[in-house]
Amino acid sequence: MGHNDFVSVTIVTYNSGRFIKRCLESVLSQRYRLKEVIVIDNASSDGTIDILEQFEDRCQIHYNEENAGFAAAQNQAIRLAGGDWVLTLNPDVLLLPNFIQALLDAGQFDSKIGAVCGKLLTMSAHFEIPEQPVVDSTGIYFNPMLRHLDRGSQEVDNGHYLHYEYVFGATAAAALYRRAMIEDISLDGEFFDSDFFVYREDADVAWRAQLMGWKCLYVPYARGYHVRKVLPGNRRALPAAINMHSVKNRFLMRLKNISTDLYWRNWFSITGRDILVVMCCLLWEHTSLKAFWFLLRNWNRFRAKRELIQGARRVDDEYMASWFHYAPVSKRAPKKLARTLMRSETAKT
Repeated sequence: MGHNDFVSVTIVTYNSGRFIKRCLESVLSQRYRLKEVIVIDNASSDGTIDILEQFEDRCQIHYNEENAGFAAAQNQAIRLAGGDWVLTLNPDVLLLPNFIQALLDAGQFDSKIGAVCGKLLTMSAHFEIPEQPVVDSTGIYFNPMLRHLDRGSQEVDNGHYLHYEYVFGATAAAALYRRAMIEDISLDGEFFDSDFFVYREDADVAWRAQLMGWKCLYVPYARGYHVRKVLPGNRRALPAAINMHSVKNRFLMRLKNISTDLYWRNWFSITGRDILVVMCCLLWEHTSLKAFWFLLRNWNRFRAKRELIQGARRVDDEYMASWFHYAPVSKRAPKKLARTLMRSETAKT
């Protein structure tokens, strides 16, 4: 497929010395040539900086004096980026050589495709790939409790998820975003909401993009591997700060994005989950109680964000409600897309 779009790859590191070298090598080995790589280091102290210095001749490396959080650092990288598309990438991701090309070819099919994601498979923290492939993510979805989950997570990859599909959103571990969408849905110059700091910021972007009428396309033949550290079942093993941000961002994301109609359609499920979250904080996870104080302290500012988002929405309540189900929702992309991409691949060979 002929195009000359420039791609900016943006990576945020924070004590990522275990992963970053192989991640950058996989990016620099991509077959797609029109790209730049921008890395923002959030004051790492584990040797990450020594590794990054080895790539300064091939990448733009910027060193922050303090940890600004994933969301703010990604915004920093995006502001520096010159690409028509921006690929956000976690340092614990390893891309197969055709990843960027496959995403970009598919994203060109429709100008309303604002985000594109591929099939991420799991690998160990030592970058060991299991003999039997296991899915990490094929896009994200929401259920009626307002939990956002990775589609296919922890399923054995037995040849499913092979169709081009529209999904709710992409995990920012490896998401390709169209520059036009970034500019369209940003608030006060921020694509990712820096109030999230870390965790759920990609789900917030996905929800906002859906409200604004943008699509997210899943591309089955763009593949990579991801070391997944945050899973629904390992909350007790996570740092207290991550759990606090998780609680805070659950309510912040809803405050900004949910309509009255969507809330009342799912109020029973939402309320049940809310009670469980609050009780867990009161009884066991006391460090997460500060999430509620943060929300109350900044309530007026968050309400102002909500007014901007809801005032700019371009889709109706029925459309948004169609995405919130307990089983992952996806919508098959037109057959014309698959045929076009197949012809393109044949022409290259």
